[in-house]
Amino acid sequence: MFGFGLKSSVLLIFFFHGIVFSGLLLHKGIRNQNKASLWLSFFVFLCAMYISPFMLGYAGWYSRNPYREIMFFVPFQQLFLIGPVIYFYTQSLLNKSFKLSKKDIVHFLPAIFYFIYSVIILITDKFILDEFYFYADERDKDLAFWYQMSGLISMVFYLVLSIRFYSAYKKIAYQVVSFADTILFVWVQRFLFAFLIILLLRVVFFISNPEWGQFGNKFWYYLCFSILFYYISISGYTNSVRAIIAFRTSLFGYESSYLLKEYETEETENDEEDLIETSTKKETKEFSDLDEWKIKIEELMTTEKLFENPELTLSDVSQELQINPRKVSRIINQGFEMNFNDFINKYRTEAVIEKIQTGENDMKTLLGIAFDCGFNSKSTFNRAFKKQTSLTPKEYIKKSLKTGVKS
Repeated sequence: MFGFGLKSSVLLIFFFHGIVFSGLLLHKGIRNQNKASLWLSFFVFLCAMYISPFMLGYAGWYSRNPYREIMFFVPFQQLFLIGPVIYFYTQSLLNKSFKLSKKDIVHFLPAIFYFIYSVIILITDKFILDEFYFYADERDKDLAFWYQMSGLISMVFYLVLSIRFYSAYKKIAYQVVSFADTILFVWVQRFLFAFLIILLLRVVFFISNPEWGQFGNKFWYYLCFSILFYYISISGYTNSVRAIIAFRTSLFGYESSYLLKEYETEETENDEEDLIETSTKKETKEFSDLDEWKIKIEELMTTEKLFENPELTLSDVSQELQINPRKVSRIINQGFEMNFNDFINKYRTEAVIEKIQTGENDMKTLLGIAFDCGFNSKSTFNRAFKKQTSLTPKEYIKKSLKTGVKS
């Protein structure tokens, strides 16, 4: 039933683990009501199916019946599904309120049409004509050049959409929360990068061996693909990801509105572009009292020390000032010429420097001081400190000692 050669056995190992991790992710998604895990489970399953034709082909299934007909009539490689699943997985990671809408069916139409095409082939060749009509050339339709090339284009398209979605999320994060670095998930970047490597490898192998239906050197591509999707499976399962920002995107993700749902008002519902712009004439007029608001925000930071809250958001500041969050954002953008995240981290860094100069670092660790001042991770603290002072915290202390500043 299965020829255990070197190539078939190696791919079988990855196939087996793919099925296992798909099941584990499915269980995790259902148990924790985690949509991201469900999408990743689907992706890993599609990847396991993707390597099946070559795994089974190297095991001899294309050369004997009834296995040969299974290879012909079962659409193992769902190339038109992989792209949309990547896209919706990225959205579900970054947007906790994400859910499929009726209009999202358009993303799955190519896959639906290909499935119908596969069913027509099956019914015609097996039940109507009882002979190979579509398969007269004895070539698996999944490996046809047009399908492989169309699938590659589809995956590139959805990778671009996923990257654009992440970029939009990143822009929002720096504008509305003071802990952006901790929610700009490293895993999302690694996941998209791994998928990019997969697509680049496909392009290379398309060029070096364009006859995709011939096994030839394809084993090395499928081996590389298997290693990468195995990495995605393990890392995706072990990464516990949380998202606090939700925003809207248009049908295909080309025009991101960069709006936070919780901040939408009747005034801005029909004027999305106005929320993004920060330097128009209308804004200049509206914020003629900019200096006054700047003073109020500065007083709020120095007296109330809001920056010490490690989970401080734009909404928290707006509630203290009793004004709209978008107005606070514009005041900070225009008045201080920085985003909300950098603005808050500036005060946190200054607070750390003040404690260092008073010698508090002799009684407490530097990281402990950073946490007291509102930072919530060592990496964020180091980045913010160097951005503000052009020195690392340790370099700053050494410099202070040399210049005679008490530490």
